[in-house]
Amino acid sequence: MSYLRFSFSSSFRRAKAGRSLTAFVKALLVAIVILAVVGVMGARAQASDPAARLSQASPDGRNVISLAVTDAGTVTYSVTHGGRAVLAPSVLSLNLDIGGSIGSGMAITGSASRAGEDRYDLIAGKVSSVRKSWREMTVDLAETQAPTGMSAPRRMHIVLRAYDDGIAFRYIVPTEGGLEAVRLYGENTQFAFPADYRCWGLNFGRFNSSHEGEFDPVQASRIRDHNAFDAPLMCEADGLAFAIAEADLKDYPALYLAGRGDGGPGVQARLAPRLDNSGRAVATRVGLPLMTPWRVVMIADDPGQLIESTLITDLNPEPAFDASWVKPGKAAWDWWNGGLIEAVPNSGMNTATFRAFIDFAAANDLQYVMIDEGWYMGAGGGNVVRLGADVTRFRPEVDIPALVAYGREHGVGILLWLNWMALDAQFDAALAQYEAWGVAGVKVDFMDRDDQQMVDWFHRLLSRAADHRLLVDLHGAFHPTGMTRTYPNFLTQEGVMGAEYNKWSSRVTATHNVTLPYTRMLVGPMDYTPGGFRNVAPAEFQPRFLLPTVPTTRAHGLAMYVVYDSPLQMVSDTPDAYAGQPEFDLIRTVPTTWDETRFLSGEVGQSIVLARRSGRDWYVGAMTNEDARTVTVPLDFLGQGSFDAWTLTDGDAPTDVLIDSRRVDASTTLTLDLHGSGGAAVRLTRR
Repeated sequence: MSYLRFSFSSSFRRAKAGRSLTAFVKALLVAIVILAVVGVMGARAQASDPAARLSQASPDGRNVISLAVTDAGTVTYSVTHGGRAVLAPSVLSLNLDIGGSIGSGMAITGSASRAGEDRYDLIAGKVSSVRKSWREMTVDLAETQAPTGMSAPRRMHIVLRAYDDGIAFRYIVPTEGGLEAVRLYGENTQFAFPADYRCWGLNFGRFNSSHEGEFDPVQASRIRDHNAFDAPLMCEADGLAFAIAEADLKDYPALYLAGRGDGGPGVQARLAPRLDNSGRAVATRVGLPLMTPWRVVMIADDPGQLIESTLITDLNPEPAFDASWVKPGKAAWDWWNGGLIEAVPNSGMNTATFRAFIDFAAANDLQYVMIDEGWYMGAGGGNVVRLGADVTRFRPEVDIPALVAYGREHGVGILLWLNWMALDAQFDAALAQYEAWGVAGVKVDFMDRDDQQMVDWFHRLLSRAADHRLLVDLHGAFHPTGMTRTYPNFLTQEGVMGAEYNKWSSRVTATHNVTLPYTRMLVGPMDYTPGGFRNVAPAEFQPRFLLPTVPTTRAHGLAMYVVYDSPLQMVSDTPDAYAGQPEFDLIRTVPTTWDETRFLSGEVGQSIVLARRSGRDWYVGAMTNEDARTVTVPLDFLGQGSFDAWTLTDGDAPTDVLIDSRRVDASTTLTLDLHGSGGAAVRLTRR
């Protein structure tokens, strides 16, 4: 249709420019023919055809999503990339309380196409500006006969959208016969694989969790219908990679993925049930029209290319408020290291300790100090709210207003940790109090749920926090769905197994660390909490709760500040650990939000080399698993001019960092020797 409109208008422009009557007549005849063709196409689109098939291609033509209705009236879709099947015909249906399942016994009754472009800026993210075209088709469907108990057939729309870096689709159930709301008992969306892909996924096997665990490799044929994989599920074959995720999640439960249950490779959607419906309904009181979240398939030729995609934020609404006050940055933090500072007698949860943290932050250009659990009255229960807990009152030992004032004098903002249930009990009063104190933001923890009620609570918190100009860091949170675009004050979140696990387990390995960028990080920022400077060899590592050690090299940890997305990044160790360490200058100066991100090389679970640009300067982060390797990094992405390269690589011991400085340009190729569980970081400053 867009091509026909272009042909029609351009014919008249050429005729007018040539001021030729013959050209004008020819253009008029062309227009008549085009209009006739459009009329036939429109009539065909409006016809009821149970065997119809419609397709929508991406702007570059490589990604195509097709929708078909079988002879039996079953609605299916399929996806190709460069002519290669990504998803085989896969069933689409919803299970509603009125009329039961909708998605069978249907026919196509019409369609409409449109093109658009996402044009937006991100205050905080992997890029600062997005300009992306897309093509979209909305397919209208109707049941061929009314279901039992209903007077008329129901209608459904499927919106298909194709980008150059993936596809997305969503269901819309319109208002029917005065019906205003429905219960949703399930979503029967299938992702059928045409081959037995190798995948990586986080499988808890149950709903409602902290979403903290390993993304382990799994063959698609080994995914069972009793599994519950988190989003994203990333899969690959030779020359093809894709990740299944979701975007624009609202008034709906979060997505899980289970085996198809019919013996074929692939997965199908599972949704967490509401807590107030005996496990039956997953969504209630959903007003019509019902519009589901986007079901997203990020697509690339290589898993590393998926890291560059902004598809998850593209599919979310713009913010409804002025977010110019939002400031990304780094935060000194007490909880991971135990709040122990040698210069402060009886250091811990007290005002003197946090004044020392503020001094440390100010001296090292860190924008924030995070005050974790223990500051409010009745705190200390972790995921349990103690009787009498009051998040609007601070303990005498931790004078929050005084610390906010001291931080303001030194250019350092204060962030406060909260148990979500304690906050919810005093929601409006607490947020108003934090604004009155002058607090910069909150870190809310232990939600550990992703049902419809909790998804709604996330939106409520992020919106109300914005009203009070509060930044938000969510822990115990479900996988990202792109809310950071709608709520720019939502800087980062957990939902990742990060460095806190070094305090009580040996699970955070170098292999885990180099798997995260290709899996969990694809869908949004992750508060991994890097920065541990007490590095030991994996064989010598022992978990300990206070002043924990890290089973990777220091250069591996420095690279995380480049590789891992988190516009609010933690500087997790005690100030004493950083004293006198020249490599700490990388943490001091590295940005937390970027203008450009480029994947350079690596393989899932093996290694990664990533480059990011902030203004005129570039940073490179390289990380490897337990195997030592040498990586070469051509600097052709630098463009014109020369740069000062400050290179940090592995030394003999895990705590040793070799530092080198030299001049480079786009013709230079760096060679980085990475030890086992090691890495490297490079700061490239334009001269």
